[in-house]
Amino acid sequence: MEPVADRELQAKLYLEKHQIMELLSQLTSFLLFARPKKPREYVISLLERLRVAKATHVAFPYFMDNSNIVSMFEMMDTAGRGCISFVQYKEALKNLGLCAADEVLNDDGHVITLDTFRDEVNKRMEKMWSMF
Repeated sequence: MEPVADRELQAKLYLEKHQIMELLSQLTSFLLFARPKKPREYVISLLERLRVAKATHVAFPYFMDNSNIVSMFEMMDTAGRGCISFVQYKEALKNLGLCAADEVLNDDGHVITLDTFRDEVNKRMEKMWSMF
């Protein structure tokens, strides 16, 4: 019988190799964002769309469209100034599962506009789905 430590290490390496935790984190973020009435069917649908996209070499599916990104931005821009703070920006990326808690983002002192936010969300979503 294998020692427990060996099995735990094998499990950890397996999860890392196949990026299972990242996938589960992203699926959870989408579930919390969409809050579908039938969560199991929703996750199955997401995975099926991902499988089809990968098998056919087409663009990976985006589960947030432009209106979702704009809505999120507007919720953070409560004063209607057309920009959000760097802290709000980083928290939004974390909430969407597009930024690891320990990821270092450099604050260059500029405010984040809707265009910047949208571009960054789309870029990170594309990068994230291409890993799977």
